[in-house]
Amino acid sequence: MMKNLKSLLVDIWQRICAPSITALIMVLSLLAAGCSYLAKQPLETATYSTVPGSERRNLIVFIRALYGNHKTFEKEGFVAMVRAKGLRYDMVAPNAHMAYYYGRTLDKRLKEDVIEPARAAGYTNIWLVGVSMGGLGSLMYLLKYPEDSGITGIVLMAPFLGEREILNEIIQAGGVRKWEPGGYNENDWQRLLWDWLKRYDQQQARLPPIYLGYGDNDSYAMGQGLLATILPRDHVIVIKGTHSVDTVKQIWAIMLDTVPFE
Repeated sequence: MMKNLKSLLVDIWQRICAPSITALIMVLSLLAAGCSYLAKQPLETATYSTVPGSERRNLIVFIRALYGNHKTFEKEGFVAMVRAKGLRYDMVAPNAHMAYYYGRTLDKRLKEDVIEPARAAGYTNIWLVGVSMGGLGSLMYLLKYPEDSGITGIVLMAPFLGEREILNEIIQAGGVRKWEPGGYNENDWQRLLWDWLKRYDQQQARLPPIYLGYGDNDSYAMGQGLLATILPRDHVIVIKGTHSVDTVKQIWAIMLDTVPFE
């Protein structure tokens, strides 16, 4: 069942010119019953220790993309890059796959299974690092727990931030600051997200900082560019590249040099 689901998701992703997270959620909803790909409690995680237990204060939480799994960060060298920089950070990568988004449980699972245990273990400096779909998940976590997130800051790399319809609406309104979301219910996650981002713009001083990086030819650059307009300029990195692992790795290398992790 898991293999068939993954194959179908990949097929949809390849066939749609502008990949749609909503379409993937619909597929997952049809195939969810009895499928081993469903969300587990607690979140399965991969952990990477760098400093002795008595000195553990700093933690990076990697939030995965749609493809691969939570161990992709180790496989693709993201973990090694942190160690090579000499940053005194432990790292954890929860397997926050699509089922948690579909079930709307990602924020709760991150808080109860990752963030709160980390704080109880003595970590006081915790950063979320979200890639693609994981960028969306990172923002939705902060949206859910703005005052008690337990997060020092968020790094978004090539994040998915919504579909073209709402992004065009925001652009036609004159940008995030001028756009009005109108009436919506809590199931309209795109309006919920952008309404919150509009208000985040006015509350940056008391909320964790957001750092953004993406390639100039990223398939999701429309949403990324809109987010960039409400962030401080030195919090945004744009390089030549596409929505690819290679581009994200280049961005991560720059983030490790510019984001105030220490």
